[in-house]
Amino acid sequence: MVTRTDAPTRREQILREAARLFAERGFHGVGVDEIGAAVGISGPGLYRHFPGKDAMLAELLVGISGQLLTGAKRRLAESDGDGGGAPEVLDSLIEGHIDFALDDRPLITLHDRELDRLRDSDRKLVRQLQRQYVELWVEVVREVYPALTEPSARSAVHSVFGLLNSTPHLGRAGTLPGRTTTATLLHRMARGAFAAAGVAEEG
Repeated sequence: MVTRTDAPTRREQILREAARLFAERGFHGVGVDEIGAAVGISGPGLYRHFPGKDAMLAELLVGISGQLLTGAKRRLAESDGDGGGAPEVLDSLIEGHIDFALDDRPLITLHDRELDRLRDSDRKLVRQLQRQYVELWVEVVREVYPALTEPSARSAVHSVFGLLNSTPHLGRAGTLPGRTTTATLLHRMARGAFAAAGVAEEG
């Protein structure tokens, strides 16, 4: 979900609570009434915002895929405007993905468990957005590590995503060593993985 500085809209509240409940109990384990109760409205009242649970799930998964891609493009454009080199761009991309991985952990669980529940058109859109996101990273990674071939860079990007997206398995938020410490560790591990891939390709 998008990080906001102002109060979330009712629609955003519904989506956030739906994501949390779907991740905790599974899509079929949550009723519309429960989602409504979590945001203080009746279950039928949700239908003023969404036609049903399927629409919520689609908006969550399509939405976060689009937001990741848009955010990455913005970071790339900002780095170009600041005259930053490829390493700085890569650091910015990693930071953006870490923000997602730490702040929107339920969406990672949802993607892993519930993607196949989407309509074909929505699932294809998610995949299309994700491919564009990956290819943007691949281009930057190859600038930083020229020895990497395109297939190797793509494999490295997917591996780093797997590393960063492991946050749902790190324990509850209160048991983590702290957001800043965790973010720093994840960043170092991501850069280390890319560097190791570059060295392996050279060897």
